[in-house]
Amino acid sequence: MGNDKGREIEKPLSQRSELVGPVINEEVLEQGRLDSRFALRCDVNVLLRKPKKVLLIEPAYRAKYPPLGLMKISTFHKQHGDEVIFYKGTNARLRDQKWDVIYITTLFTYQWNIVTRTVKFYQQNKANKNIKIGGVLASLLDDEVRKETGIKPHVGLYKKVDRLAPDYGLFDGKYEYFTGNASIGYMTRGCTNHCPFCAVPRLEPGYVHFIPLEKQVNPNKRDLLLLDNNVLASSEFPRIVEEIKRYGFHKGAKFEGRLRYVDFNQGIDARLLTEEKMRLLSKIAIKPLRIAFDNIKFKSLYIDKIRLARKYGIKQLSNYILFNYDDTPEDLYERLRINIKLNEELGLSIFSFPMRFIPLNAKDRRYVNTPNWTATQLRGVQCILHATHGVVGPKRTFFEKAFGKDAEEFKYVIEQPEEHIFYREKMMLYKRWNEYALDSVLS
Repeated sequence: MGNDKGREIEKPLSQRSELVGPVINEEVLEQGRLDSRFALRCDVNVLLRKPKKVLLIEPAYRAKYPPLGLMKISTFHKQHGDEVIFYKGTNARLRDQKWDVIYITTLFTYQWNIVTRTVKFYQQNKANKNIKIGGVLASLLDDEVRKETGIKPHVGLYKKVDRLAPDYGLFDGKYEYFTGNASIGYMTRGCTNHCPFCAVPRLEPGYVHFIPLEKQVNPNKRDLLLLDNNVLASSEFPRIVEEIKRYGFHKGAKFEGRLRYVDFNQGIDARLLTEEKMRLLSKIAIKPLRIAFDNIKFKSLYIDKIRLARKYGIKQLSNYILFNYDDTPEDLYERLRINIKLNEELGLSIFSFPMRFIPLNAKDRRYVNTPNWTATQLRGVQCILHATHGVVGPKRTFFEKAFGKDAEEFKYVIEQPEEHIFYREKMMLYKRWNEYALDSVLS
């Protein structure tokens, strides 16, 4: 960290002393091809160790993105000549083999049941005593995991492997994730905010202002998926943009004849989005630009930043809209409606992704923020989003058909039986219901 008090900047690999070299085996030693750095850092006993058998497990929950931690662990072990196998779910044939180490990743806390079942399944083979658990759930519920399984989980980042390149060949085409043809990485770590609904302070407590793209970009991948939690908080943001451009992701860049895209997938903080930062973002192949809209109190700020994006030629946008936290159905609808209006006014294409809040220690998805919401209303919203694959599109006609023409109709829709939400022909039209209700009152 040097003289940068409270500020951490990751050095490029070329400037670091630790080992990031090739696989070492007896053939390399016999041929005298041992890099001098290895000789300085390692001893012969380590170099000649027997290759390990390593099993990487992801529980069989739904996951949009691949387990990046396991991909980096795979790289680490393969660099040491180890045999690495990945499997999603439980498999008795794999369980009954002898493994030197089994790594089990975890994701959301509400997947508690499937995660603990998976861990206990692999514990049935008593020969496999070296089982390691890590990831989000394990970090947030570490005490509960230890009590349930007897295993003390790893909390937070696994720094030993965090800067390694992911092993993109780990899944061997057998498992499909939604990353497309993209390299996956980070240019910062952590977040300077400490939002009470967010797990990042627990997972990445320190903020790293710059991480080089070296070893993160796969030359055979077209796009770049960056998972930074708050990239705009970095004092090195201009350097980050230059690094992205240097690796071939400038605006208009192509790969094998197709446009390349950069996606800061976790979204950016509108409160930190200055005009200069927007100008810099417009110089890279950003698509879409994701801006969080978590609270209606940020309405004016959010609208201003969308207009600023349009000023700099960014027309493809997306946002995350938190609900069931400290909001109401009415203000969820209002935030969605604002995007529809901005699309029409500015000629944009903004896709919204409503995200239901679940407490960081919840082991299921049943949490209801009463009295603002009811379980019926939340289920109604999920029914609509199920039909739209979780996305609220930019067109008014579709939006009003799915969510209603105003907040009152929206509340009416989400309070209907599930079957009526899915099959609208079974639902009494809101206008008719309103007239019927009024007649009942007058009579």
